[in-house]
Amino acid sequence: MDRRTFLSGASIAAATVATACSQGEDSSVAAPNVQTRRTRRLRMVTTWPANFPGLGTAATRVAEFCNAMSSGSLEVEVHAAGEIVGAFEAFDAVATGTADMYHAAEYYWQGKSPAFNFFTAVPLGMTAEEIMAWVEFGGGQELWEELGREFGVVAFQAGNSGHQMGGWFKREINSLEDFRGLRMRIPGLGGNVLRELGGAAVALSGGEIYPALQNGTIDATEWVGPWNDLAFGFYREAPYYYGPGFHEPGSALGLGINAGVWDGLDTDHKAIIRAACRASNNMALAEYAHQNAIALDVLQNEHGVQLRSFPDEAWLRIGEISEQVVADVANTDAMTRRVYDSYMAARNRGRVWGRVSEYPYFAQRERVLGG
Repeated sequence: MDRRTFLSGASIAAATVATACSQGEDSSVAAPNVQTRRTRRLRMVTTWPANFPGLGTAATRVAEFCNAMSSGSLEVEVHAAGEIVGAFEAFDAVATGTADMYHAAEYYWQGKSPAFNFFTAVPLGMTAEEIMAWVEFGGGQELWEELGREFGVVAFQAGNSGHQMGGWFKREINSLEDFRGLRMRIPGLGGNVLRELGGAAVALSGGEIYPALQNGTIDATEWVGPWNDLAFGFYREAPYYYGPGFHEPGSALGLGINAGVWDGLDTDHKAIIRAACRASNNMALAEYAHQNAIALDVLQNEHGVQLRSFPDEAWLRIGEISEQVVADVANTDAMTRRVYDSYMAARNRGRVWGRVSEYPYFAQRERVLGG
């Protein structure tokens, strides 16, 4: 039985009892009017373009789930990047109360604290399944809330794009030397790794990427994966598509709420928002797995996109740099150190389990099925 059916049935039952009681006492006295609950309206700003598939869809789903599960007593209004504030202004808008919620990738807020990176993705970090496990059961959520409250925000997982591709390049990457001087759109700690490789990391919101590729401001870009990348048409400007990516092995999205707003919500509305975030998180991961496979086929067979892998020497150097970059971030402050220690312990648990589960299974499936 869903909540709407339950509430509807409960309302009918309550009305029936009230009528029966009033009739038993004095049938001439009408039952009192039922008081309807005042609707709580919340404004959500996002870092995504309007109607953008996957990332934007995850934000919209949170709102839809909240509205449906509350029978309309909780109404969330979604605004795309630029409608109220710019993409990278969403955090401050929520922290200061200009908006009630944001939907974004938490590593956009690394200027506030580098610890936010761990709640989206770090180079050679956890996969989508692993980061979900850490946040839900490994202490990640508690650390995230403690971190966010320093800035007046409470956040939850509310989407995941799964493993991301390495990006689109105007020229091939055949050696470490090819990274030198490369101007690439890449956010978070992945950008730090690129700088150590000799490249220049550029921070751009989604809507700014294609024009930058087109006019030569950047030579390469990562974004998400085949589904979103196809929608933006990056293949028209950069023919070489590299994967897998090292920088975002499982990219979580966050739903941040003004801490005062959150603390003032009724208990049932808090439970509904948490449930809506979890539902959107699961739906997003499933949707990306489905749509990426379809989009990759279109890119290869309809647009002639050339798939490439980074050379082994690059992977080895990327691995060394990534571990150092992430470890260096941990020394920023005590809060970041605590997040880092918890995250790395969870990553190590995931690696042990992965060695006897997903990794050998994938290898054997490919060996047996071939092709």
